[in-house]
Amino acid sequence: MTSETLRASADSLRTYFSEVTAAGARSASMSELRRLGMAAERSMLVATGGVNTHRGAIFGLGLLCAAAGYRRTARCTSFSLGEIVAARWGHSILTDAPTDSSHGVRAMYRYGAGGARAEAAYGFQSVYGIALPALRAARCWTNAADDAHRVHVLFALLAEVDDTNILHRGGEAGAAWAKACARGFIERGSTSRHAWLEDAVAIHCEFVRRRLSPGGCADLLAMCLLVDAVEVSQ
Repeated sequence: MTSETLRASADSLRTYFSEVTAAGARSASMSELRRLGMAAERSMLVATGGVNTHRGAIFGLGLLCAAAGYRRTARCTSFSLGEIVAARWGHSILTDAPTDSSHGVRAMYRYGAGGARAEAAYGFQSVYGIALPALRAARCWTNAADDAHRVHVLFALLAEVDDTNILHRGGEAGAAWAKACARGFIERGSTSRHAWLEDAVAIHCEFVRRRLSPGGCADLLAMCLLVDAVEVSQ
């Protein structure tokens, strides 16, 4: 996957996120949200020549966008986006068993990991319990910029989440190594120290060497940033 492929994929999804937000605003059912998501996935695959770059984002960010639309229309700002997803669509997410054979789904069954469906159905607990607290803690570090905040959040997620993409590529041993690596980065001061970038780049290179991709944690980071932006603004 190249950066150009990633950008082409993101560009193909611009209208999808607007459409799914509007669908949520009119209290759409899970079947309607799923239809929009499947159409977005087809557009993504056309744009990337068949490469799955944003399937997790289509699912997770799509649900949060739908919740944001519903939250604004229903004027229920006392509820978080995650709570709205769990209350309105959580049952359908859990009871409609996945029929695709994606890497994440296969890893979910093989290793007993919850995966993206459980994360969404239960209100994005990793976003609210790990990512958002990490983001807010990082913002207290006077020497850290926005990029550093986001890197800290990614490592906080890596240290705790059973990322099905890592499980697929590296098995339980690879997942254990990734968690230990992330915890070590945090224990050394994460992005609050001056030399954090060199440390993060070295870890990145080792992930590449081992062919491990924390795609699930990357999706959760994006969801965290969306939730933070929406819930603060409303």
